[in-house]
Amino acid sequence: MAVFDINSKVALVTGGLSGIGLTYAQELLKNGAKGVTLVDLNEKASDKVVKELEEEFGKNKVIFVKADVRDIEEFEDAFKRTVATFGNVDILINNAGIFDESDEGWRKTVQVNMIGVLNGILLGLEKYLCDHKSGEEGLIVNTSSIAGLEPYPYSPIYVATKFAIHGATISFGHPVHYERQHVRVVAVCPGVTTSPLTSTYRYGEYKKAYLNRPRQTLADLAPELVRVIQRAPTGTAWVLDSEPAYQFVLPDRDSIPKIYL
Repeated sequence: MAVFDINSKVALVTGGLSGIGLTYAQELLKNGAKGVTLVDLNEKASDKVVKELEEEFGKNKVIFVKADVRDIEEFEDAFKRTVATFGNVDILINNAGIFDESDEGWRKTVQVNMIGVLNGILLGLEKYLCDHKSGEEGLIVNTSSIAGLEPYPYSPIYVATKFAIHGATISFGHPVHYERQHVRVVAVCPGVTTSPLTSTYRYGEYKKAYLNRPRQTLADLAPELVRVIQRAPTGTAWVLDSEPAYQFVLPDRDSIPKIYL
């Protein structure tokens, strides 16, 4: 498989003003991206982040679009503004996500983490990346988690959403879809990463189960994000957990030993 060339590409990054999303934006620009759209709801932080990126990478390379990924019309407007500003769009980083297991907030976790990602995949795969990519191939990267690979009993809602992202990735990333649209769909599954999201975890038992794992920094994560963008085959999921990225492969159902009731 040829290495995907980030140089001169245009990316749209959801949850792009902080944490892993901002790290994606920085790494794309370091590797020569023509333009990056930061999609987020935190409008107050946008001027500062855009200014800092422009100071480092140059003017007219970054725009901010306020949009709620749960709202497909707002999400589509971000794609439209990206194409209008930069002329094309090649990469979608479906990164926006929240963690809230409370009675008041779990539905929002489902909507942002699942519906938001599905909105992005459908808009990118079926319309914007296939119609407006500058080269032969587009790319969608979905942020799942190690919580999308194994059970964490104290955060079942969050786990369910990350499993869903994993399933959507390996299904939309199937060669059947790639042959139609020439858009790769891959997932990253970070381990515990020091970021604004992890600072919102509030449940003691969850912390015992999850946050006692080795932590990685955004700087640790950055080069592995780039390697996944450049090299990961479509329909694959990659664990990024304090070591070089490695592929997580589901076992073939027919090869699993059968345990009967």
